[in-house]
Amino acid sequence: MAGLIERYIDRLPFELSDPIVSIEEGSTPLVPAPRLSERVNADVYLKIEGANPTGSFKDRGMTGAVSAAAREGAKAVICASTGNTAASAAAYAARAGMTCAVLVPDGKIAAGKLAQALIYGARVIALAGNFDVALKLVRELADRHPISLVNSVNDFRIEGQKTASFEIIDEIGSIDVMCIPVGNAGNITAYWKGYKEYGESPELNGYQAEGAAPLVLGHPVEHPETVASAIRIGNPARWEEAMAAVTESRGQIRAVSDAEILDAYTWLPANEGVFCEPASAASVAGLLKYGVSDAARERAEGQRPKVVCILTGNGLKDPDTAFDNVGSVIPCAPEMSAIEAAVLG
Repeated sequence: MAGLIERYIDRLPFELSDPIVSIEEGSTPLVPAPRLSERVNADVYLKIEGANPTGSFKDRGMTGAVSAAAREGAKAVICASTGNTAASAAAYAARAGMTCAVLVPDGKIAAGKLAQALIYGARVIALAGNFDVALKLVRELADRHPISLVNSVNDFRIEGQKTASFEIIDEIGSIDVMCIPVGNAGNITAYWKGYKEYGESPELNGYQAEGAAPLVLGHPVEHPETVASAIRIGNPARWEEAMAAVTESRGQIRAVSDAEILDAYTWLPANEGVFCEPASAASVAGLLKYGVSDAARERAEGQRPKVVCILTGNGLKDPDTAFDNVGSVIPCAPEMSAIEAAVLG
């Protein structure tokens, strides 16, 4: 299987002769969610981006950003990250033979993501500040030194990430609604770009955590807080593009509480067999809270609306949150009576 640049080369700013850096990302599962569909009276699909090589959607953009950096002769890349970008940048830099440095908020990165960045060989700097501060600093650093910035302010990231919308349409045809978590707002921007290039216009609904909802509030949040660490961002870099995407698509940006996120986070694996990280569950939490709009149902012309929820990252990215929200392991002696009691309750 080829990586997404090779598959969609005619729609991306690359040539096959370019030094394409790929780990065969993309082609992620689009899974029907029958129980979720029943709850919202729609045909709901889950786009499982946690099936990408480093376990998140970031790989789509990183193949673009790092391939462009390689084409330009870059020897090093840098990013600010709440975790997934760090893991992806480190992996693709390793693949390309580049060095990688990442700035992460000290104590605010999930264990799985930190482990990935380190094992891929990145230089990880824990900053005494939040993501927004980190992004400001790496942008300045990239301006001062010959190092390629691979955050979503990099347009090649958007080019790679837009391919997810191509895959959705290629697989199930036109959709009525897409639900997506929103943090730095690059992903919703990319999806809308992809849909427009395909001549599609589903309603895009973005969901932020209540404690980190600048697009909902209409102003930056100085100290964003949420259990969904991947969207713990107070001043999105793609603010204007994200708002344009929801306006043009007749959608909305709305907030969901941490409790609602965690409810969706635990409900999905128990009912659909799909385990995602907390930020990913914001898309499902939003769908459950707000439902499908009357306008989308009207556009479906008497059929059940076709809805896609984007699950941006794998549940194993954040094992601590999983352990905090499930039952404990049952100890058991190596005797049949004890085993029967443990198994049968």
